[in-house]
Amino acid sequence: MAATTIPHLANDVGAEKIFVGVKEFQCMGARPPFDHPHVYLDMGEDSQVLCPYCSTLFVHDPRLAKDESDPTDCYVRAHADHPAA
Repeated sequence: MAATTIPHLANDVGAEKIFVGVKEFQCMGARPPFDHPHVYLDMGEDSQVLCPYCSTLFVHDPRLAKDESDPTDCYVRAHADHPAA
């Protein structure tokens, strides 16, 4: 079992740009049932990455915590009945 889970991010609000506190995550587009295939994105040495499915631009913001995003509701929190990761 993995020691950490990969954060999931969703863009239900239709933002062109989402600021995130991590450089590795999964984009799911919108939340189910309107999601696209959950794609793993890794910024590497860059500070931004574009999702190839929904064209959302994710920008790393080191001021944000690993479980934060701006807009704030884009970080998907796991629920007991429907885990995100």
